Amino acid sequence: MNTPRPPLPPFTPETAAQKVRMAEDGWNSRDPQRVALAYTEDSVWRNRHEFPRGRAEIVEFLSRKWQREQEYRLIKELWACDGNRIAVRFAYEWHDASGQWFRSYGNENWEFDAQGLMARRFASINDLPISADERLFHWPQGRRPDEHPGLSELGL
Repeated sequence: MNTPRPPLPPFTPETAAQKVRMAEDGWNSRDPQRVALAYTEDSVWRNRHEFPRGRAEIVEFLSRKWQREQEYRLIKELWACDGNRIAVRFAYEWHDASGQWFRSYGNENWEFDAQGLMARRFASINDLPISADERLFHWPQGRRPDEHPGLSELGL
């Protein structure tokens, strides 16, 4: 049996925003094992051209992702919620092995089980090459500080 991960559905705008920030914090940890615990054992994903299923594949996917996407920093923002579903928009900055910086923009649709674990995650993502001086996410690796602006405040 999975341990409940509050807040639980049905979501209000307030509890959905909490869930979004918790997901952002988890992903900014860049710890695949920690992040995978937020998903059901049989979670189904679509992430770009990949379709991970279950926690083991999620851990493998995230491990590869964060080896490739160096100095990863992410901001997520609630777009909408209804019942056990949340829609999110996000942006993250990272650089590749050659030092080229990117800002990746996307949208995610999430569906949760009754325990508050994400059962389905569908992500659409686009990468924009940027120069180092165009970067907007400058906090130290890890959790985004509460005082750092979100996507709307940054005009993204």
